[in-house]
Amino acid sequence: MDSLFGLDKVSAHDENLELLITVHDTVQQMIVESILRDAEIPFLSKSRGSGTAVKVITGFSLFATDIFVLREHLETALELITPPEDIEELCQLDGVAADELGEEEEE
Repeated sequence: MDSLFGLDKVSAHDENLELLITVHDTVQQMIVESILRDAEIPFLSKSRGSGTAVKVITGFSLFATDIFVLREHLETALELITPPEDIEELCQLDGVAADELGEEEEE
């Protein structure tokens, strides 16, 4: 069904742009866009299928959004949005494992 509506392919884009990431919700999109803005990296966000029209009408979209950057900024942008390999070590706070950080502590 996705191929029928063009949802299985990357959005059409300028040949000077490279796909940075495909996001599936507005929060993730806003986080990535904020990181790119802070780093002054120009980007283009394009919704797949009729995602933009659906978002205007309903306030959200079930379709993915592709975020593109200029070819010369791709490596820097990837470094900024990719979590470090030692994320488990960085998340160790007072002996709390990374998977426990989201849970509330019992008092």
